[in-house]
Amino acid sequence: MTNRLLRRKQMVVDIIHPGESTLKREQVREKVARLYKTTPDTVIVFGFKTQFGGGRTKGFALIYDSVDFAKKFEPKHRLVRAKLAEKVTKGGRKQRKERKNRMKKVRGIKKASVGAGKAKK
Repeated sequence: MTNRLLRRKQMVVDIIHPGESTLKREQVREKVARLYKTTPDTVIVFGFKTQFGGGRTKGFALIYDSVDFAKKFEPKHRLVRAKLAEKVTKGGRKQRKERKNRMKKVRGIKKASVGAGKAKK
């Protein structure tokens, strides 16, 4: 199915692989790209479920018109899985909460120095 609003083709992918293990995400991307005559970096695959007993896997594939449209419309976690974006590390939950509470205790431009942490001697 074509979705012109989001500049992509979207489809359900049904893979039959009797006697073999479930295919890797990269292999599926390359195969779909070859079938639709495009590059693998514009193809996003997700949601694969293997049927009980193996031999058959169903999933979903999106083929964007360009990598720029993929980066614009896809969620960040899917872009990270497709190696089109870097994972953002934001620190631990406890560290973020402690920093927030330290920043509540000061006013104005001092918040920046509190948020940066203590200077090591």
